[in-house]
Amino acid sequence: MTSQPIRPLKPTIAQIREISQPVSVTGRSTSEHWVADLYQRKISVYLTRLFLRTPITANGVTWLMVIVAASIGPALLIQGWVGIALALFLSHLQMLIDCCDGEVARWRNTKSPMGIFLDKLGHYAAEGLIPIFFGLRLAGWPERPITGSIYPYLGALLAGIIIVNKGLNDAVHVARAFSGLTKIQDTKDANLPLKGALRTARKIFKFIPIQRIFHSIEFTIFIALFGSYPLSLEIALGLALFVTVGHIAAIVSSAKLRNN
Repeated sequence: MTSQPIRPLKPTIAQIREISQPVSVTGRSTSEHWVADLYQRKISVYLTRLFLRTPITANGVTWLMVIVAASIGPALLIQGWVGIALALFLSHLQMLIDCCDGEVARWRNTKSPMGIFLDKLGHYAAEGLIPIFFGLRLAGWPERPITGSIYPYLGALLAGIIIVNKGLNDAVHVARAFSGLTKIQDTKDANLPLKGALRTARKIFKFIPIQRIFHSIEFTIFIALFGSYPLSLEIALGLALFVTVGHIAAIVSSAKLRNN
């Protein structure tokens, strides 16, 4: 039985980077969000150091992320630029804390299924609630009745499609686990169809990643740019349908569900 390494209670930034930001994490092909590469991993270690000086656990940090994630959508009910600015801020804060919970877990060597579950809960809450509250925002609720506009319905429909699309990746992992297959490796070609036009199309979407538009940060940016136009919700709905159908086609034509 191997003992866990003893680490300082007040680590330096360099020590946290070495242990909590290994290349196996920062060099991931698909799991690392672009804002993490852009700036968040550069500053998350400072917030992580603050967390490490408190009794809060890695799961406690993840719960904090869940709360922030669930707050992004309701922020859109504040009309005008204030609500959009707050939603943008919260979406970036969610991803920053999402960096920190893993860093705390790696430093304390406390990675757990509960942490993974809570992480999923936070992302589903953010990406499912944003379109619902976007529809309510366009309808002018609560100042105006919810039944006076079609936008709350369209927002709820968009949320349902986003949840289905997001659940497809988890469904693949469940299907492989139930079949006794190993975990899919996080490589550049893991998500590509095996051959044909779908493989070519999937490569194109790596450079024009419209499938990412429904992540919390990207969707709040979309709302900030186009949210003043009611047609933006219909456009987002059409994109969601296209992305979800394409996602299903890409999965069933890839090697993910093959017995190998």
